[in-house]
Amino acid sequence: MYKNRSNSSFNRGSSSRSFGGRGSSRGGGGRRKVSNINPKKFINKQVDSVVEKIEYVSKHKFEDFGFANQINVNLADAGFDTPSAIQDQTIALALEGKDVIGLANTGTGKTAAFLLPIINSLFVDRAPQSVLIMAPTRELAQQIDSEFKRFTRDMKLFSAVLVGGMNFGNQLRALKRRPHVIIGTPGRVKDHIERRTLKLDAINMLVLDEADRMLDMGFVNDIREIISKTPANRQTLCFSATFNDGVKRIVADFMRSPEMVSVKVSETSDHIFQDVVHYRDNDHKRDLLVEMLGNDEFERVIVFGETKFGVQRLSDSLDKLGIRSRAIHGNKSQSQRNRALADFKDNRSKVLVATDVAARGLDITDVTHVINFDLPQSYDDYTHRIGRTGRGGKAGAAFTFVKQSSPSTNNFRR
Repeated sequence: MYKNRSNSSFNRGSSSRSFGGRGSSRGGGGRRKVSNINPKKFINKQVDSVVEKIEYVSKHKFEDFGFANQINVNLADAGFDTPSAIQDQTIALALEGKDVIGLANTGTGKTAAFLLPIINSLFVDRAPQSVLIMAPTRELAQQIDSEFKRFTRDMKLFSAVLVGGMNFGNQLRALKRRPHVIIGTPGRVKDHIERRTLKLDAINMLVLDEADRMLDMGFVNDIREIISKTPANRQTLCFSATFNDGVKRIVADFMRSPEMVSVKVSETSDHIFQDVVHYRDNDHKRDLLVEMLGNDEFERVIVFGETKFGVQRLSDSLDKLGIRSRAIHGNKSQSQRNRALADFKDNRSKVLVATDVAARGLDITDVTHVINFDLPQSYDDYTHRIGRTGRGGKAGAAFTFVKQSSPSTNNFRR
């Protein structure tokens, strides 16, 4: 149980000054957008202390799919035995060469669901630059590449990662080595196409991972242009958390009689304790955050802010106050983002302050709390933010800062 009194005084030095006079809700000279979500949607206190996890009963073992022997060896060495629901229901379809739409929540094993059929195909036909995988963020692209390397050990299959924030020259050298698989974000893939350092005329397998997120991030025109440069007879695998109108249009325009598999479960976040934190002004808001983070219950915390500038300033200020913090946002180089994530995962920092770039696709375990220091712009964004906690059947808690017009007492109870 954590109880916070909004009129508390703090003995941590000049915390209000250290966070900056204007507060982190504004950054780079821009005025933040107004979120129109009803604050009542941020509250869910009726949560069982133990979360029941319904186990999926797979119809297959990995060895049943007829993979090349080295793939089965690598899967066994990695501890993979029984497929998850999305793997169980999509791998056979992909191996048959069918276009597949896979609807699944984050963290359900969809990366292996598309990588394993691709690797099996490449083991037979080792055509260079024949596979293109697109993902919404640098981190997710790198995670996919890490999984690819794990599953292809001793198979002499190679990949290149094309993402922003990394050295362009290194990517050029990687492409010149004629990798079998290209993994990238739409913006950087398009850059290479426009510079004529990448051609897609040999692509026979295309993957759109987290398609809805890529469209939400404004990549729709880039994706359309990129796909239009691939052969029409390619195989396309599309994985998404939602089947919204944007995804439906992409499917209608670029996929051939796709098979749809949905293992999506409702993301109501009913298993996550949720409450609001009322604050009077920016100084009060910062003080409340510092008090919360000083409590032992807040062991591994992701704090979401709106702007890159505000997120960095908030993280630096927490660090100066003795609360170990790292920041992740779009102005960070890829190596800086990797170090921040590694420090957080390895418990060298207690707090990760992030923009929404970290809301999806990152594999971060045992996050005890999510704090929305700045309001999300949509309820979908809110759901994905707080989905970083309460994973794998574990309990989690999320708090959202909401400005009030008059003082009151906040109680945070678990």
